[in-house]
Amino acid sequence: MLRRKLIAGNWKMNGSRAQLAELAAIAAAARAAAGIDVAICPPFTLIPLAVPRAGGITIGAQDCHQEEKGAFTGNVSAAMVEEAGARLVIVGHSERRQYQGETDAIVRGKAEAALRHGLTAIVCVGESEAEREAGRAVAVVTSQLKGSLPTDNGEGALVVAYEPIWAIGTGKNATPADVAEMHAAIRAYLVENFGEPGGRIRILYGGSVNAGNAAALFAVEDVDGALVGGASLTAKDFVPIIEAAAG
Repeated sequence: MLRRKLIAGNWKMNGSRAQLAELAAIAAAARAAAGIDVAICPPFTLIPLAVPRAGGITIGAQDCHQEEKGAFTGNVSAAMVEEAGARLVIVGHSERRQYQGETDAIVRGKAEAALRHGLTAIVCVGESEAEREAGRAVAVVTSQLKGSLPTDNGEGALVVAYEPIWAIGTGKNATPADVAEMHAAIRAYLVENFGEPGGRIRILYGGSVNAGNAAALFAVEDVDGALVGGASLTAKDFVPIIEAAAG
């Protein structure tokens, strides 16, 4: 099944007004790469500034709260993300699961909130190095999918990102065989639980994706793009990944 590739950059807690100058070259590459969707998720403070400079790039957020409003100091709702001009939101990233104690149930609530507001929800899953070494990688990720995914695919607005925790920002990378095994397992779960629409849900790979390994990763079946961290901060590093996705 043909699925349009998505290359999404997660700036994490990096970036300033000056960093937005990178968007012009990234947008030019995105326009030249026919058939590829490109997104950048800057910090919340930069979203309203990034939107008018997007030039065809989708601007996203790195998180949203599961509730519509309330006494949740420091949090941002999906409605606020939408109002700021973002059209996509990452939920359940391993860093939030680890440092903010987010459970699968919380991640599911966030994904549901995003879909309610017409946002694309990128739901992150991934195992630790210890879990992989114990032979539990597929079981762990399947359990996360079961607990984290909403029951509705949001009419195509749901995306899954497989990010092995041990490969995020470490320079380590899963082998194409590791990626193929996990993406096949994720696809099987999606089809089993969503039926035919599960075959249309995009599955991204994330974990030290860079210009040197992107083409090999995109050649793997059921790899429908990438969620990119550090390499998305500059056009110099990010554009080659976009070009690799375009083939």
